[in-house]
This record gives sequence, structure tokens and C-alpha cells, in this order.
Amino acid sequence: MIIAVHSRDVTADEALTEVLGREISMEEGLTTEPGGTVVAHWNRLDHYTDDNRIWESASWADHLADPSLEHPLVSGPDGDRRAILHITARLHPLDRELNHAEWSEIGHRIARVAGVAPPGDDAACRWIAVQGQPGRLDVIANLIRADGTWSAPPRRLLQTLVTEARNIAADLLLHPSPQQGASPQDPSAGPAVTASPRVPTATSPLAGILRQLAAEQSGSIAAVRQLVEEVGRQAAALPGDQTDAAARDLFWAARRLYGLQEQLGEIASRLQPPAALAPARPVQAPAASRVSAR
Repeated sequence: MIIAVHSRDVTADEALTEVLGREISMEEGLTTEPGGTVVAHWNRLDHYTDDNRIWESASWADHLADPSLEHPLVSGPDGDRRAILHITARLHPLDRELNHAEWSEIGHRIARVAGVAPPGDDAACRWIAVQGQPGRLDVIANLIRADGTWSAPPRRLLQTLVTEARNIAADLLLHPSPQQGASPQDPSAGPAVTASPRVPTATSPLAGILRQLAAEQSGSIAAVRQLVEEVGRQAAALPGDQTDAAARDLFWAARRLYGLQEQLGEIASRLQPPAALAPARPVQAPAASRVSAR
């Protein structure tokens, strides 16, 4: 997952236009219902929306900008009035498609680590997470809180978001992104080159993809296999010869999927060379010699 933090703005118009890939208007409605474009939002949105939770895209932009109008004297620590924060998260091209609940989880986690949605805070910032384009989620927030104070994001916002993106990728079994390493400017990141238990090769990323697919309990194929097994068990519990035959076929299909997992794991092992032997450590000089050499 690749994270980007855009330049802040005074309105949400340009952010929503860029997110949707077209001009905002009073004609196009965006809904918060499951499967809709707005997949997550701040915890007090229900006080403003109607039962249908459908607003035009321009109305969403106005809603996000309202705190700036309601509190015209509030600004950031440096006097900056650009309160609209825009964060984009993009999936890796090899990632699977995510469902509404997974996009919503990502939106909430990004808003939380960005400091705009502290858990249980009823005066938190207004924000929405928009899934307006395939493989992409955008969080748009106003940094002016409901109590009229300014919510300063973490000092190292991008690095904080990159760390959270790495955690999200691990939790949702997504492909790790090269961006998810420590920032070169981070003094706590350590040396740029670190020891690796494996020799890096051009095929290492391919092996990682296959391992992700073939994970026995948590991989993509495992999820399908488990679902097939569950349908087979339900079919076996039903009366009739046809359901018995279907159950047997489903169990055989699940067995073949398990065989496919094993085959992919073997291929991954061939693509990824075994762990390299650590070189022998040189014999250190006696302490007295090290002191005298200084």
C-alpha cells in the first residue's frame, strides 16, 4: 500500500474533484450505504445526514469546509488557515480487490493515526474516506475540530502513515510496498543496508507473491478452500442423492485446492534461494589493544 499526503487547502473542492476524477456537482450523489462511495466517516455524521445518507458531491465538499467558516479565527500553529487535509492510499498492482468493510477499516485506521479521529472523541474533526477509484482510498478531513480547536497531525505524518500502511498490509494480507521502509531522513531508521537472511534475487518478489497465495490458513486460496469445504459440509447435511454427490465433488475440489497450495509453495521455494550462511565473525582484538589503538 502506497501512501501520499497532498498539500493542504482551504476548501475540499479540489480534493474531491481529484478523488472522483471529475468535477463535483449538485447532480451526483455520494452515499455512505454499504457499497457506496463514502466508505467511512467521522463519528457524528449521523447528526447531519438524512436517513438515506445521500448527498451531492458538492454538498460533501461544503460539509467538510464548514468548520473553517464556523471558526474564522482558528488557524494552525504557524497561522496557516489551510485546514483541509487529504491523504491517499493506493493498493499495490498485485493486490486483491478489497470489499467495503476492508476499505472502511483502512479509512478509520488512516484517520486515527493522522490525529483527526481519536477514539471516543465526540469533538473530533470532520472527515470522510472516499473509494472513488479502483484500488484507491482517499481520506479528506478538516483539521478544525468541533470544539473550535486546531488538530495538529503528527509531526512526522508521512512516516506515521507509512508505518500504519505496513501494519494494514500485514493484517489484510496485502502485498508490501517498497515505500513501506523507513524514511532515509529518519535518524532512528538505522543504516540503509541491513543484513538479510536470504540472498536477494530478481525472483524474490515473485516468491513472496506465491507464498502469500499459498499460505495454508490465511492465503487467498485458503479462503476459497475453506469456503468450498463449508459449502460441502452444508450440502452433505441435506437429504437427497444430488446433494450427496455435490458434497463429494466439493470435498474433492477442496482437496485439489490444497494440492495447488502445496504446489505453489514448492515453486516459491525454488524461486527464493535458501538462507545464506552467515560469514564467520573475525576474532576481536583484546580490550587492551583496542584502547591503545584509539
